[in-house]
Amino acid sequence: MSTHPSSFGAHLRAWRPSGRGLAMIAAAILAGLVLFLVVWSGQRSTSPAPVRATADRPDFAPLPAPMAGGADGASGLEEPDEEALAERPRLEDAPRREAPVAAAPAAPPPAAAPAVSDASPIPISKPAPRYPQRALRMRETGTVRVLVSVGADGVPTNVSIESSSQSRDLDRAALEAVRKWRFSPAQRGGQAVAGEVVVPIEFKL
Repeated sequence: MSTHPSSFGAHLRAWRPSGRGLAMIAAAILAGLVLFLVVWSGQRSTSPAPVRATADRPDFAPLPAPMAGGADGASGLEEPDEEALAERPRLEDAPRREAPVAAAPAAPPPAAAPAVSDASPIPISKPAPRYPQRALRMRETGTVRVLVSVGADGVPTNVSIESSSQSRDLDRAALEAVRKWRFSPAQRGGQAVAGEVVVPIEFKL
């Protein structure tokens, strides 16, 4: 079986790339060449620099020779004269002054003693009360506490019931009896003054 020459030429023309394809291939080859050159030049620039051989002799200066034993000082300077230093004035710290000791606070004045209460009136004459007849028949007993206001002359000025005996007759008899009593008046500053006192009156059989 033989192939016709005209058909082979048609296949060859169909395989051949167009002008646009050829331009893209050429651009790709050019880009690869540029990239290769860039990489190659970078490798050359990063190559290590040659090491310079050191000199046979060091660059630093030798140490100075030790000083003779007769030198004045280690630094080569003359030592200061001790007598001249002694004559120079020196600053001396001023003596510290001790803080004065705070005086102890004065003790508060003693509190005044409480004034002694004035003496109350004291009975000096107290006639016994009369036992009421009706209280005797009913056999009533009890204690009456009488509040007495006493003048400066010792005579009662007013009497009243401080505490009742629960018997009207006994209370009245106690008031009548205390009105006849006489007292030593209350004292204030050595002087007789009016005062009050409560006296108990007991009724029993």
